[in-house]
Amino acid sequence: MSKAITFVTGNANKLKEVQAIMADSPRPLTSQKIDLEEVQGTILEIAEVKCREAAKVVDGPVLVEDTALSFTAYKGLPGPYIKWFMEAVGHEGLNNMLANYEDKSAQAICTFAFCEGPGHDVKIFQGIQPGQIVPARGPVGFGWDPCFLPEGYSETYAEMDKALKNTISHRYQALMKLKAFLTQ
Repeated sequence: MSKAITFVTGNANKLKEVQAIMADSPRPLTSQKIDLEEVQGTILEIAEVKCREAAKVVDGPVLVEDTALSFTAYKGLPGPYIKWFMEAVGHEGLNNMLANYEDKSAQAICTFAFCEGPGHDVKIFQGIQPGQIVPARGPVGFGWDPCFLPEGYSETYAEMDKALKNTISHRYQALMKLKAFLTQ
């Protein structure tokens, strides 16, 4: 059997989603919370740096994830810094940021970085779900899910049944690319 991959996260909701989506993964998945340095850069740069650092700490196969929420009106911001925007302004603040803009479109972007261990290449898998920023609807507690309405749906991520979300989301799209890579 192939060596288990350690998914590095301290976010219990994210872990549940990844475990549900990767339930039939060709490689076993474990998890570990590691405080990794939060670097500044592009979505891809951040994911790669986090992955290399995690591989050193775990000394084996690792998977890290970085999520971004990019507003079209803000030319991609808040992007990978959405976590700090949410902490600072919350759901209402995200909507207020777009109050003077007609264009409320956004992209939910999930970037997974995988590495077999220290010294190995980092592989990047990204999923992008277009949508709109709307006033918060549904249960709060999982980031910006209540104010992201995915394109083609009438429910925000927070309002959706978890099984449905786990078959359309940006995270799902990225993990399907990872699964395909792992089965090669």
